[in-house]
Amino acid sequence: MNYSKQIGNKLNEKIAVAMSGGVDSAVAAILLIKESCQVVGITGIMHDKMEEEAKNAFEICNSLGIEHHIVDLRDEFNKTVVKYFEDNYKQGLTPNPCTCCNKLIKWGSLAGYAFEKLKADFFATGHYARILNQNGSFCLYRGEDLKKDQSYMLFALTQEQLSKTLFPLGNYNKIEIRQIAENNNLRAAYKKESQDVCFICPPETTQSYLIGRFGEKEGEITDYETGKVLGTHKGAFNYTIGQRKGIGIAASEPLYVISVDPEQNRISVGFKELLSRQEFDVIDVNWQQENELQKLPAKQRKHSLLYKDTIHESSTYKCGLATSAFYTPASQQNEFAEKSEFSAMVKIRYNSAAQEAVVSRTGENSVHVKFKEPKFAITPGQAAVFYDMNNEYVLGGGWIRC
Repeated sequence: MNYSKQIGNKLNEKIAVAMSGGVDSAVAAILLIKESCQVVGITGIMHDKMEEEAKNAFEICNSLGIEHHIVDLRDEFNKTVVKYFEDNYKQGLTPNPCTCCNKLIKWGSLAGYAFEKLKADFFATGHYARILNQNGSFCLYRGEDLKKDQSYMLFALTQEQLSKTLFPLGNYNKIEIRQIAENNNLRAAYKKESQDVCFICPPETTQSYLIGRFGEKEGEITDYETGKVLGTHKGAFNYTIGQRKGIGIAASEPLYVISVDPEQNRISVGFKELLSRQEFDVIDVNWQQENELQKLPAKQRKHSLLYKDTIHESSTYKCGLATSAFYTPASQQNEFAEKSEFSAMVKIRYNSAAQEAVVSRTGENSVHVKFKEPKFAITPGQAAVFYDMNNEYVLGGGWIRC
């Protein structure tokens, strides 16, 4: 394969690859090196438990013959991601810390260091997603490996951030990535996947972490329909909508958490059918397809030119960008932005399938969503991400409120 065609012949550019010490970021660096890019590795230290990851990232960069830079981001991470995580649980919400970290840390402080200090032209990661430049507007497509697709976790990225981002793994599946790592003698080839909440490491659990931060606070477990007190718990912050395990109440069939009331320190439980709903609200929506790139200074907008050679009429290359097989006219993409109501495929958690819904604007950055069919456990605090009706690219997304 001619790797130079993947991003274009103009990429004698400096690429900063976010190195986690795992296989995905390592292979992202390998693919870019093979395209004759000037690659440097960059690792952000988010918390005190990242010593092993940083060491692995250094060893990988050393084996690849590229520079490795470490950035101490612990203060920023604590003030943003950890605070967001704890505050959400206090408010009876179920947070999504990875999405918050992507927006504020990886594409915030870490990417900022790459551009400002290392003078990088692009920021690359090992995420499974794709970006297509569409007449100066950048569109986030789902990864080729739908089981690993991470576009849901990237909905909060802006046009400016997408314009400077590369996803080298976008058109690969996990088996291919591990094979590339093995072919390049990387020890990380079959390393176990990292857990969701990186600052909570086994044997510690989310529940034990929260109790350690907030202390035990006994409250009532009530029947959702009757209000009858069924038992007690050690803190409403330990529970999330749809949770089944850890309730500790015997019943004729499994009980689920139906609601969480942080002010009264109370949770209400009931049977599964009570969790099926069709409608909910979404706040703080980030619309990726309203062409924010046109508002940028010309110096920043120039990055879009580097992608022109990647769109071909008959070929699909394995690169970080979606190619012509997924091309949709910009006029169709932006059509939804002019409507007060439109249809979309909506995804309400990372590991669930998108489902058809009608999205109605209730404000500049808020919408009401009505699914065609009821969905199980629509959870406040989680992200709702809107895709086009072919379920291929992201229109935008925000935070669920019921």
